[in-house]
Amino acid sequence: MKTYRFLTTIAAAGLLLSACGAGGDSGGGGSDEKALTWASTGGQFQEDEKNALQVPFTAKTGTKFTNISPAEQAQVRTMVASGKTIWDLANMSWIYAGAYCGELFEKLDNPALDRSKFPEGTTGECFVPTYRYANIFSYNADLYPNEKPTKIDDFFDTKKFPGKRIVYDYPKAGLFEAALVADGVPVDQVYPLDLDRAFKKIDTIKDSLVFAPSYGAIQQAMVDKQASMVLTVTARTIVSAQSGANLVPVWDFNTTDIGALVIPKGAPHKELAQEMLAFVTEPAQSIAYAKLTGTAPSRPEIDLNLVGYTDEQKKFNAFLPDRGRTLEQDKQWWIENTDALVKRWTSWKVG
Repeated sequence: MKTYRFLTTIAAAGLLLSACGAGGDSGGGGSDEKALTWASTGGQFQEDEKNALQVPFTAKTGTKFTNISPAEQAQVRTMVASGKTIWDLANMSWIYAGAYCGELFEKLDNPALDRSKFPEGTTGECFVPTYRYANIFSYNADLYPNEKPTKIDDFFDTKKFPGKRIVYDYPKAGLFEAALVADGVPVDQVYPLDLDRAFKKIDTIKDSLVFAPSYGAIQQAMVDKQASMVLTVTARTIVSAQSGANLVPVWDFNTTDIGALVIPKGAPHKELAQEMLAFVTEPAQSIAYAKLTGTAPSRPEIDLNLVGYTDEQKKFNAFLPDRGRTLEQDKQWWIENTDALVKRWTSWKVG
């Protein structure tokens, strides 16, 4: 099953602006010098990519980067269909790359991208992980001065722990796996997801759920104490805490996932882009990026003690010892089922 059959009609002017690097850095030089166009999310996240990943690659190879944001799946489809792909690398969900591998995204064939270097189940023909993160359950300690949540079951217990629970408005944010584990499913039997059972469990707290349209909305809600519990990604949990939310993580059960840089089909500099991907996953760059973002390096042999995490980053790092049960989100399951689940999720919310 293909995932995300997006509408792909994009104004020609918008594509032209991207081709010219609008909204990004100028820096791609003439045809006689190495250059890569990098599409990402913008903001601090993209600044961290520049500092930890691009700057050292430029120092090593002389490659210049043009940075563009945002990185959208629909625009990849439009570029590929027109035969005028501009981007060399894009920071976007591996779901897209898995669902449209070889069609909208290039297969990775550089020997330096040895899949055995990465955790089992985190790679595909068109993607390898560039970092790892978790979907973390935490609560605002100011709102629970007495008894504290200690297990994933408590996220679903509104009688014992009243208050709003905020989640990102997207099914693959850890809620479905959490619901099944809270309902008694052993962690090693969570996949394939029993969606009927998961929805039934989530139904029990539906009136207390807040569906956030963005990670920024999650952060603001936690800082303003508009929600008492949250299930969200590592980096946003850290930023929320740094912004004033008195968050405490619950190390009982959390899902883990990967971030990925992918290469759109027909990328002008595919081989150089693959060299960059290999460079990004080397220890020095992985450590530098993890230190800036609080995420974890993609290769398990990298000692997390070498990263130099701040105390705040350590507090919310699911990959350190004694952090309860974790489950890597099943890549193939999500590639095959996201489209149908998003439709069901959307209908369920308004039902």
